[in-house]
Amino acid sequence: MNLESPKTTINKSQEDTFNFLSDIKNFEHLMPENISKFEVLDTDKFLFALKGMPEIVLKKKEAEANSKIVLGAAGGKLDFSLIANISELETDKSEVQLQFEGDFNPMMAMMIKGPINKFLETLVENMPKAV
Repeated sequence: MNLESPKTTINKSQEDTFNFLSDIKNFEHLMPENISKFEVLDTDKFLFALKGMPEIVLKKKEAEANSKIVLGAAGGKLDFSLIANISELETDKSEVQLQFEGDFNPMMAMMIKGPINKFLETLVENMPKAV
C-alpha cells in the first residue's frame, strides 16, 4: 500500500527543513491533537500513540542530505516506512511531501487507509507552523 500526502510549502530553506525533520524529537510538534503519548527512545527512534490506537515505534532508517528522510517501523507486527521528500522551491522556501509505504493484506489495508491518510495530512498541515 502506497499513500502520499498533499505537498506543503514551508517558508524555510531546504536545509533548515531537512534539519528540523532529521531531529526526531521535533515530530512531537507535528502530531495530531489526539496524541496520547510521545516518547523519544533514542537519538533516532521515538514512540507515539494516538487515542484508541496501539503504540507505534518509528526509527530513522535513512537520510539523504537535505532531500529525503526515511522512518521505518521499529518492531511490532507491521512493516512500513514513512518517507519525507524535501525539495527546494526558492532559497528560503521548500516543499515537503510525505509517503507511506507498507505491505499489508487487503483487509488490513482497507481498515487503515483512511486513518493513515488523515495522519499524513495532519503532519504536513502542522509542518509550516512547526518548522
